[in-house]
Amino acid sequence: MDFDYKRLVKLEVNVGEKEKKMRLIAGSVLFFISLFTASVILLIVGIILLASGYTKMCPLNSALHRNTCESE
Repeated sequence: MDFDYKRLVKLEVNVGEKEKKMRLIAGSVLFFISLFTASVILLIVGIILLASGYTKMCPLNSALHRNTCESE
């Protein structure tokens, strides 16, 4: 895979519906676990997953030239 750091700032929708649901579920689980365990790392990862799932934009997917959206 080719990593392009310039594409990290490019805002494009690149998260499909299935991946969006997985990100929202995983982010919610990590967020609530972090509240009970007081783990800052789990909190940060949970918030990142929730944000990327909600906005359907992932900078890491852009940098890796990965797009899981269904083509219409």
